[in-house]
Amino acid sequence: MTSTPPRLPKTPLLDRIAGPEDFRGFSIEDLVRLAEEVRQTMIHSVSQTGGHLASGLGVVELTVALHAVFDTPRDRLLWDVGHQAYPHKILTGRATRMLGLRQGGGISGFTRRAESEYDPFGAGHSSTSISAALGMAVGRDLKGGKNNVIAVIGDGAMSAGQAYEAMNNAGAQGSRLIVILNDNDMSIAPPVGAMSSYLSRLMSSPKYHSIRHLAKDLAHLLPPPLERAAKRAEEYARGMVTGGGTLFEELGFFYVGPVDGHSFENLLPVLRNVRDSDSNTPVLIHVVTKKGKGYAPAEAAADRYHGVGRFDVVTGQFDKPPVNAPSYTSVFAKALLAEAEADDRVVAVTAAMPAGTGLDRFGARFPGRCFDVGIAEQHAVTFAAGLACEGLKPFCAIYSTFLQRGYDQLQHDVALQHLPVRFAIDRAGLVGADGATHAGAYDLTLLGCQPDIVIMCPSDEAELMHAVATAAAIDDRPSAFRYPRGEGVGIELPDRGSVLPIGKGRLVREGQRVAILSIGTRMVEVLKAADTLAAMGLSPTVADARFMKPLDEELVLRLAREHEVLVTIEENAIGGFGAHVLTLLAQHGALDKGLKVRPMILPDVFIEHDNQWNQYEAAGLNAGGVVATVLGALNDPRYQLPA
Repeated sequence: MTSTPPRLPKTPLLDRIAGPEDFRGFSIEDLVRLAEEVRQTMIHSVSQTGGHLASGLGVVELTVALHAVFDTPRDRLLWDVGHQAYPHKILTGRATRMLGLRQGGGISGFTRRAESEYDPFGAGHSSTSISAALGMAVGRDLKGGKNNVIAVIGDGAMSAGQAYEAMNNAGAQGSRLIVILNDNDMSIAPPVGAMSSYLSRLMSSPKYHSIRHLAKDLAHLLPPPLERAAKRAEEYARGMVTGGGTLFEELGFFYVGPVDGHSFENLLPVLRNVRDSDSNTPVLIHVVTKKGKGYAPAEAAADRYHGVGRFDVVTGQFDKPPVNAPSYTSVFAKALLAEAEADDRVVAVTAAMPAGTGLDRFGARFPGRCFDVGIAEQHAVTFAAGLACEGLKPFCAIYSTFLQRGYDQLQHDVALQHLPVRFAIDRAGLVGADGATHAGAYDLTLLGCQPDIVIMCPSDEAELMHAVATAAAIDDRPSAFRYPRGEGVGIELPDRGSVLPIGKGRLVREGQRVAILSIGTRMVEVLKAADTLAAMGLSPTVADARFMKPLDEELVLRLAREHEVLVTIEENAIGGFGAHVLTLLAQHGALDKGLKVRPMILPDVFIEHDNQWNQYEAAGLNAGGVVATVLGALNDPRYQLPA
């Protein structure tokens, strides 16, 4: 029997919709039905493709309401982070493509300008929406435009400093801007009741604005002490009825909320009032939603269903493909726990990713020594620097793609001061379905130019344990080690890693004519390539550099001296390991006598989402690419690929 291809549930209302203009005249009852169809489409599509689930489920009604009230795409609608935007994609002509979500050739898991005119700004990293929206609003004003610009931010993104930098600027700029704060864990305000919903509608109405401006004008006529008292009274009254808008008011925003984000009766009047206002004061609408809304398993465990693989819609059970080896992330967690058991100075820092980095296990064992600082990579790095100043041994665990956001702090606050912060860089290399926004393609380039930093790239999970132990032992300068997403190779692990000699690689196989110098976890593919070459009668030397910095100069120069061809291979863009090797060879004259060097790196493009194998195949960094590179450099007719 052939398996039935996955199909989306029946959606009679959604099937009639080509874009938001088709439901702007819907009644509230029809909008409720439409929201339910969007929710079911999202659940069923993500169950087949994997992706971000709970966040999008929480904003279904909000998404429908925004597109129903505003004239998108003329009105610009920006979604922070992007993983809240699946309902937005479904409503803007991409419903039938949802089964290709995050798949090779399919639509992105994030908003993307090249994908749709309804995506005015790409988002994979958090907390950028207000900055971009303000830029668009000012650009509109300079061109004499009248359209609205709306930024939806939430799901933790308000913990990042950039959001407040943007709000501070927006409050002073005086451009018309609407910010929707999606508060999906009730971290800012209490649950919404009938009175607060009524007050939100009242405060967003033109009548309230007129009364408020009249009150301000009258206050200006009073003597200064009474004017100040009148202003304080109004601020106090607004704080009492709204549940906490004082911070946003101080930043220059007109605060409305909280509003029930699942009630069209509450959402639609507020959004229309704000849309129709002629005020140039930026507005923040505080909307309270429930993450995972409408799907019981996600409501019960929103964190577990934040990002998911394939799952059974009926039971909520995740598909569990057979695991041949532990993930690199879990091996890091094991190694760090071993170091922390032996040394109470070991502490851990993460930026809102305790589970993603494996530090949830560390936090459970050592709660007083584990620090989640929120989506604030800049702060995380400098905070770790402060810990190091006090003699502690901080491990700062951040994904490669997010560490980019703390690069200034890494250089200025850590490297310049020679502080022994240890950077555990997860998701190095290509990451599969998350695509270019999350690829760890640049950290070796960025870190490699920093003076006096130790950079390690383990080739397997045992080597990762040794790298953690080595970093723990380095107490006079910063260090970093990188490791990829996914499983290891399945080799036996020690209880605790061993400290490696700094800057020393290792020979894996001795051969002749060709040397392949690998750094990182491409070693598995290198060894496959070496087996293929050996079957042709050409047995290459294979070496594991282990360290990018300091480079094992003795090993590199020996390989150059004793071989005709030297191939370097790394999971990084241009300017990384291969560039350091070439610089060393040039400085020592090793290129002067005909040595052929072929650096194998990630191509100089942003690699789109797909599975990791296909991504590396396209990049030429799988075994076949290594073989082809060796044979091309050697250019010996005796060694040919089989026809």
